[in-house]
Amino acid sequence: MGKIIGIDLGTTNSCVAVVEGEKAVVIPNAQGGRTTPSIVAYTDKGDRLVGEAAKRQAAVNVNQTVSSIKREMGSDYRKTLNGKQYSPQEISAMILQKLKKDAEEYLGEKVYDAVITVPAYFNDAQRQATKDAGRIAGLNVRRIINEPTSAALAYGLDNGQAQKILVFDLGGGTFDVSVIEIGDNLIEVLATAGDNHLGGDDFDNCLVDFIVKDFKQKTRIKLDKDPTAMQRVKEEAEKAKIALSSTTSYNINLPFLTMQKNEPAHLEMTITRAQFDDLTKHLVERTSGPVHSAISDAGLTPSDIQKVVLVGGSTRIPAVADMVKRLMGKEPSRGINPDECVALGAAIQGAKFGNELIVGSAASEMILMDVTPLSLSIETVGGVASRLIERNATIPCRHSQIFTTAGNFQTSVDIKVYQGERKFTKDNKLLGNFQLSGIKKALAGRPQIEVTFDIDANGIVTVSAKDLGTGNAQEITITASSNLSEEEIERARREAEIYEKADNEKQELIDIRNEAEQLVYKVENLLKEKGDSLDKTEKKRIKGDCAELKKHVLKCKPDTITDQQAGYIRTARETLEESAKNIL
Repeated sequence: MGKIIGIDLGTTNSCVAVVEGEKAVVIPNAQGGRTTPSIVAYTDKGDRLVGEAAKRQAAVNVNQTVSSIKREMGSDYRKTLNGKQYSPQEISAMILQKLKKDAEEYLGEKVYDAVITVPAYFNDAQRQATKDAGRIAGLNVRRIINEPTSAALAYGLDNGQAQKILVFDLGGGTFDVSVIEIGDNLIEVLATAGDNHLGGDDFDNCLVDFIVKDFKQKTRIKLDKDPTAMQRVKEEAEKAKIALSSTTSYNINLPFLTMQKNEPAHLEMTITRAQFDDLTKHLVERTSGPVHSAISDAGLTPSDIQKVVLVGGSTRIPAVADMVKRLMGKEPSRGINPDECVALGAAIQGAKFGNELIVGSAASEMILMDVTPLSLSIETVGGVASRLIERNATIPCRHSQIFTTAGNFQTSVDIKVYQGERKFTKDNKLLGNFQLSGIKKALAGRPQIEVTFDIDANGIVTVSAKDLGTGNAQEITITASSNLSEEEIERARREAEIYEKADNEKQELIDIRNEAEQLVYKVENLLKEKGDSLDKTEKKRIKGDCAELKKHVLKCKPDTITDQQAGYIRTARETLEESAKNIL
């Protein structure tokens, strides 16, 4: 069995890790970075870019670049790229494909299995969409694991003493808080809460709005009408946010930002940390509600929490850390890397599945007990949400309840499944529905219909209904209408494989060109060092063959090399290697 990798599929950045020996390590990407921007783009030539390459060109290619797609997971959102519409799952799969490829190059072997993390407060549709994205990318998703739980697993290995911790996870697009108890070989989630639309992107957007408004007041120019200018402002806002975590002011300087009356308009202003804190104060305060909710649901008080662990890049914002300190009455711990710990925990969980850990080690003995973030219910008369599973129930779990018919002589009932905390279904999220037919005719209230909810370790829901009178049964694995069908997933997976093959072929051509260029430089240097030892005829032949190869190499750029050009280079290279074999 090959290695099982752990992937933190983030809103802003993603990270991949693996266990080597007894230690989880982050896998660097092809560019040497420890995290990969969760950005996808297509060039005007139809080439796909993922990660840092996509981020670098975003300002000049706004319409063909997509970021923060994680916020759309489980929705019917579609993004048009390169003339084709893509679902969030398909775009996420492109990011996962790159992480998979980087892992394969690092490990020197094919990767088939992965553990992927999601925000604890992701609903069923979002979890299912994440799993589908993994399948499209060619990964067998062994487990979907909650991000705070994954971080706790990474933290718990080095801090195995019994304690209750609060994981405060504020990433690029989502916010989670989980109360977790670490005991003897046990990590148990006691409660979780959060906000799926609160993260670093929102802090960036506050700063963008301020910059745009200030620029309009000074120049009367509406930057929001210029997509390229807005992309540059957004990128600069993110830089300012990061800088203000360690400095008290930041100078924004964007020359030639836009045009006004055929004249270039430049933007220059200074943002102080105090200004930034004031602009984002409402976002920081929004984190307090889920913190109070999670602690209350766990039946604890802040004083019962021994340690607060900060996870996610946005926890580096000083005002966020100050808020945590005020809420909990203690200084938060910074003992783990907030950008990498989630992927590391996922890798540890993957290693447990792959039996890669030494028997008796802390990691191999550790057991995870997670919870479902939201209550699950079915709709009964009057649009009432009748709960079968309460939020923060330990998973995997199974619960059954007997219901009956509302009308005389009903032969079928519609089972509508909802997720959420409100009393009426109209205020909750519909996950799916199905019909149980073949019910024996009887007066209202007589038939007994057993409805059973099953939640697996991934937090994915299966609902079944059975008429106890006839034995007729029906079940559904919840897949929201916005998610992809099996046929669509299979089609997207095949397309991803084709694209990966094309990428590999293109990389092979680039390697041929680059290796030939290196050979030219090597031979030229060797001629300078050893040329005097060669007879004139041999030296002339080598110089001629070197010049011929150099001519073919210089004719093509690495990103535009064709099969024909690669063929010329191969032939010229073989000729040079033969003629220069005495000095190589």
